[in-house]
Amino acid sequence: MARAHNFNAGPAGLPLPALERAQRELIDFEGTGMSIMEHSHRGKAYEAVHNEAIALTRELLGVPDDYYVLFLQGGASLQFAQVPMNFLPAGKSADYVITGGWSEKAYQEAQRLGTVRVAATTEVNKAYTRIPRQDELKLDPDAAYVHMTSNNTLFGTQWHWLPDTGKVPLISDMSSDIMWRKVDVAKHALIYAGAQKNIGPSGVVLVLARKEYVDNARKDIPTILRYATHAANNSLYNTPPTFGIYLLRNVLAYTKEIGGLDEVERRNRKKGDLLYTAIDENADFFRAPVAKDSRSYMNIVFRLPTEELEKKFVSEATKAGMIGLAGHRSTGGIRASLYNAVPYESVSKLVDFMKSFAKQG
Repeated sequence: MARAHNFNAGPAGLPLPALERAQRELIDFEGTGMSIMEHSHRGKAYEAVHNEAIALTRELLGVPDDYYVLFLQGGASLQFAQVPMNFLPAGKSADYVITGGWSEKAYQEAQRLGTVRVAATTEVNKAYTRIPRQDELKLDPDAAYVHMTSNNTLFGTQWHWLPDTGKVPLISDMSSDIMWRKVDVAKHALIYAGAQKNIGPSGVVLVLARKEYVDNARKDIPTILRYATHAANNSLYNTPPTFGIYLLRNVLAYTKEIGGLDEVERRNRKKGDLLYTAIDENADFFRAPVAKDSRSYMNIVFRLPTEELEKKFVSEATKAGMIGLAGHRSTGGIRASLYNAVPYESVSKLVDFMKSFAKQG
């Protein structure tokens, strides 16, 4: 079959070898006569997959020994509430850096649970076109934590540096750029990321958390919402999304085979540079609204001269096998999501289409 050129913002494409492995093993996993979906999450067959996924995460990201690797559920949206429930005690406040729609949602959810403040925002006329500078961060040295969103799918901005938060714990939502390159895990108290952009299917959330931070978190919240509960049970307190974690294992194993995150970053930069060059070289027709030092390598947004041309662009691209190029309904325009599994050939095809479309337009 012909594979689509998948530019969806999420759930996104998965590496073909990871899917093909799942296809081979779907009915009979390692000679057990059962699919991995049919195995008990407490049985040896699934346990081996689960622990391999944890080990690969540690290896690829260089996760320090004093950090937990957790697989949770509920998406980043549940994390918006779970973070303040665990780490925002009465009498303290937390700082939020607002750089897009998802960081707005995280802030709004935390407001329901405690005292929070905006440490910085780059919003202008309901749009975000850049990441704040360090000197724009008005951080509270006594804050319970600082929360940031590393990549912004709606507006196409991305942090290319980590803010200095002093002694205040840093928490990052990396749902849309986890494992696009290496990250210094040790500079964070906690990282969370929905899997469905870069490392697996929807339904799995990866959490990396400093053990001391988790162990000292609040204990007056529901058991299942405590990170410590899942840490004590190796993410097996309740039935986890076993097939999702199995597919995540497949993706990470493939990532290791191709050379790890250094190779992943090389490929991602090559793809992103190709598309941004095509936009910049035809600036009379395509317009990238994001400041160059804040441009995302995961979600590249751009505009055409009119909304009518944008609709035509998406329609004709879809007919040519390029899927998911419409911008978010709240922002409009064009958005090409170049997550890890998007091949260079798909971006090259998109660039050729853009050049042809611009000549016609």
